[in-house]
Amino acid sequence: MFDLTALIQAVGYVGIFGIVFAESGIFLGLFLPGDSLLFTSGLLVYKGILNFEILAIVTFLAAILGDSFGYAFGRRVGPAIFKKEDSILFHKDHLERAKKFYEKHGGKAIILARFMPIIRTFAPILAGVGGMKYSRFIFFNVVGAFLWSLGLITLGYYLGALIPNIEYFILPIIALIILASISPTIIALIKNENYRREGWKQIKDFYLKVRNRKKNNQ
Repeated sequence: MFDLTALIQAVGYVGIFGIVFAESGIFLGLFLPGDSLLFTSGLLVYKGILNFEILAIVTFLAAILGDSFGYAFGRRVGPAIFKKEDSILFHKDHLERAKKFYEKHGGKAIILARFMPIIRTFAPILAGVGGMKYSRFIFFNVVGAFLWSLGLITLGYYLGALIPNIEYFILPIIALIILASISPTIIALIKNENYRREGWKQIKDFYLKVRNRKKNNQ
């Protein structure tokens, strides 16, 4: 079984910074253990292996800078990706939808995405692609980074003090945190008829584009 505690002790604060930075806004960091890393780091603070102040500063800055890097990447490279009209995955219509989405829900999306693996990596990139103002983005970026990094570290610390051998329950705890974070959004989307209709339309359009591409290649 993968020993996250041993990894954290081996890489130290520099390694923790790198993992949080990459997982916050670089494609290569998609599957890095962000949530479990922070929670386990909190446990190690309780055990006296890590220093809370140093860990808090390192993870907070890494989260902010990682998201800012993803935003800059999306802002610079994103629009060029959408120039090909015949692309299956990338289309100018998608860019326009991204712009409208981040104009209306950008701040909430940046904060909530912090607590959702994989989506956390894409959110700042899409914010850049969607043309979200950086002054607005950085505000919600800082708020989200604070809640996510400090929140999980603190949770790991206090649960480590309350529950013996809490390290054996890290995965279920992280799953509950993620579920609690996304459930309000999922419920709202399910109740909203316009979102349901638009979702099915997107799935149908994607299916038709793939089918037509296959026919043209035959």
